[in-house]
Amino acid sequence: MTPLPAALAAGPVVLDGGLSTELEARGHDVASALWSARLLRDDPGAVVAAHAAFAAAGARVATTVSYQASVEGFASVGVDRDEALGLVARSVRLAREGAPGSWVAGSVGPYGAALADGSEYTGAYVAEVGVGALRAFHRPRMAALAEAGADVLACETLPAAAEVEALLAEATSLGVPVWLSLTTVVGADGVARTRRGEPAAEVLAMARGVAEVVAVGVNCTDPAGVLPALRAAAAAGVPLVAYPNSGEDWDAAARRWTGTGEVPAGDAAAWVSAGARLVGGCCRVGPAGIAALARTIR
Repeated sequence: MTPLPAALAAGPVVLDGGLSTELEARGHDVASALWSARLLRDDPGAVVAAHAAFAAAGARVATTVSYQASVEGFASVGVDRDEALGLVARSVRLAREGAPGSWVAGSVGPYGAALADGSEYTGAYVAEVGVGALRAFHRPRMAALAEAGADVLACETLPAAAEVEALLAEATSLGVPVWLSLTTVVGADGVARTRRGEPAAEVLAMARGVAEVVAVGVNCTDPAGVLPALRAAAAAGVPLVAYPNSGEDWDAAARRWTGTGEVPAGDAAAWVSAGARLVGGCCRVGPAGIAALARTIR
């Protein structure tokens, strides 16, 4: 296949949507602390089928089911390090099987995802977990995804500058292509900020000049906040990525989404005009939503 950076130079590429959303819609239990990563061991065929559904809807990138997969997370359910990393590698193979004509993005969720307490939406942990510890946490999974043949690592739902710094350092050390995607909020002043309150433009500017970075942007945020985030992301000087959630809110205590919402497919044209070259959906966005986005983009 054409390398992904070359494809982005030619025009926008459609991402998939919320893999866990699709798995849950198909009747699979994703309520555990491992979320959809549980199915890497318990039902890999279900993961293949979910990837295939997004590919059929028009997605050209299959994002692996490794967002909440980590050595530490699997250890909590009795899976040792070697098996855990083998399951992470399996996520790449399952994505290729389900979407054989797609690029594969290895999902690298934030440290907070492994805590399974919703802290990726606050970034509170960075007050105690420094850049060095974050690098050590991310390194094994990033290496396993790269060695398994992922085309790019999707470092996503990042809530704080410290985690971006750690992931940039690891990407450079490993020499693997990545995209960096913040989860942001927009204040009354119209400025997009990380969940820790840092200006998104300043955080993503750290990626400027880093050869391994193929795109930066925003995911798992309200669709209404995408354009301010993309304007901030332009500071990095690379293609932009946008894949919001449906606009619903995650209740970490009840482990469920609340409210209603949807990604307005018509907004995708504005995102592309603002520089987005990777466009899709995140939580609560299924194949039908991706199909609508794909029609708009094309």
